[in-house]
Amino acid sequence: MSDVVDEDQDREELPESSRIEQQSALGTLATLRRGLELSPEIKQGLALTMALAVVATVGRVVIPFVVQQATDNGIMAEQGVDVRFVMVAIAIAAGVVLITSLAQYFVNVRLFTAAERGLATLRLRAFRHIHDLSMLTQSTERRGALVSRVTNDVDTVSMFVQFGGLMLLISMTQIMLSTALMVIYSPILALVVYVCFVPLALLIRRFQPMLGRAYGAVRARVGDMLGAISESIVGATTIRAYGVEDRTAERIDVAIEAHRDSGVKAQIRSVMAYVSGQAFAGITTAIVLVVGTVLAARGSLTLGQLLAFLFLVNLFTMPVLMATEILNEMQNAVAGWRRVIGVIDTPADVSDPEDGIIQRRGPITVEFDGVSYAYPGGDLVLRDVDLRIEPHTKVAVVGETGSGKTTLAKLLTRLMDPTQGRVLLDGDDLRRIAFSSLRERVVLVPQEGFLFDDTLINNIRFGKPSADDDEIALAVTELGLDAWIEGMPHGLQTQVGQRGESLSAGERQLVAIVRAYLADPDLLVLDEATSAVDPSTEVRVQRALDGLTRGRTSIAIAHRLSTAEAADIVVVVDKGEIVELGHHRDLVWAGGVYTRMHASWAAQQAG
Repeated sequence: MSDVVDEDQDREELPESSRIEQQSALGTLATLRRGLELSPEIKQGLALTMALAVVATVGRVVIPFVVQQATDNGIMAEQGVDVRFVMVAIAIAAGVVLITSLAQYFVNVRLFTAAERGLATLRLRAFRHIHDLSMLTQSTERRGALVSRVTNDVDTVSMFVQFGGLMLLISMTQIMLSTALMVIYSPILALVVYVCFVPLALLIRRFQPMLGRAYGAVRARVGDMLGAISESIVGATTIRAYGVEDRTAERIDVAIEAHRDSGVKAQIRSVMAYVSGQAFAGITTAIVLVVGTVLAARGSLTLGQLLAFLFLVNLFTMPVLMATEILNEMQNAVAGWRRVIGVIDTPADVSDPEDGIIQRRGPITVEFDGVSYAYPGGDLVLRDVDLRIEPHTKVAVVGETGSGKTTLAKLLTRLMDPTQGRVLLDGDDLRRIAFSSLRERVVLVPQEGFLFDDTLINNIRFGKPSADDDEIALAVTELGLDAWIEGMPHGLQTQVGQRGESLSAGERQLVAIVRAYLADPDLLVLDEATSAVDPSTEVRVQRALDGLTRGRTSIAIAHRLSTAEAADIVVVVDKGEIVELGHHRDLVWAGGVYTRMHASWAAQQAG
């Protein structure tokens, strides 16, 4: 097992919400403002969309006016029923309904289009920012939870923006217009309506923070659940090998039940708010009917005006109830939006410098100048490291598990930055070198190369995206891997499966080596590429590595001391410090840490 796992294992088990969740503690309005800043497309053309929404809403409030006119001047006319007037009123109502429907159609289309464009931008920003975060920051969240933020949480926002946003816009406009007409028809009845709904407004105000917390818990539990499920799928082989299916199923059950419980709690609170609104709507209608009948009996209202007012009460109460439900859904969306914003607003602690240095290619000099490193909240894992590596030197870094040697590799490839001191390439601090230049000059070959679900040739091409098929085939030949490729079912066009699972560990390493060779770096950082392969494949991997490192500066994190035997310089790391430095032949007889390590390794080989 590599030191990456050994040194970071405990850190990867931190709670899903430990760091990124804390980055965004925004309130509802601040979250909405920040979300719209990150998705400006949502606001584009909003004025026209709102104008169309007003047209759609006006069409609805025209109907009560038509009912009033048809009743008072058509059905209840002094000279008798005026059929022609009623038919004209009906025709006008039909025309208004048609115009309203067309306006609402265009409002839908415009909102859906703007929402999808804006949320696509949000999704891309979140995805790209995740790749800008350091390995340490990423390791504080389970991978499934990070995927949840870019997919599930954005989908929650999408549903609200497309449907809830539309209905909230129309509902608010409808409430204002119906209020204006109610005041025109009867100020007394309008006052009755608002007095009845004051308690509901107070209840809604109290419910919203509760709902926000409830839906925040739902979004977090979704991330936990997806993290547990994805982890069990990726680790299916290990789960079967150790017969821990029941234990794994129990972990997933706990995550699913936690999501269920949080969802039920949120829905109960949501239903309480909605049912309260329905109760107030029914009570309001009843009181308006009683008071309105009294006013009509006294001659203050005509029958048509009373009927129209009852229509207006319905047009008022329905959007109020709708707005209550939408506000509930908004809390769910805001919770998801807040989690996505939490990712985007997390500082990229290892960022590409502005106006970064572009270095020239060629022989490279590496220097650690007083480098120390500590994980957040932890002790130093590296202390005052000073080391200079000359061009074309093969270096092996050895040490016990947890000694800090893998941390050196992470700092050198700028997966992390030192707490103190500097790492220099040709005299330039890594933090001042542009990523494009750094990645061109320095390439890491990990202990186990990650492969994508694609062909061999496309996986190799990650080393140099511009490489054509002939260039890749030549790299394979120069590394002496022709026979291996010819043994594949479809040569370089062979599919490797998810994570390269159709290949052996040694074959995945060969792909990583060809990638690095194709990239043609000035400095290679090797995390012992032969430590997890079988002996027969090890010979092929070692030959390929010899071709890869020839003529280049290379630094190998050595888990096997056979790597150190072939190095020009051996760097011995113990408890975060460089304790010995020299050639293998000198160190093996020096009687220090390396002598003990070599003796132990030799005994294991002999056994």
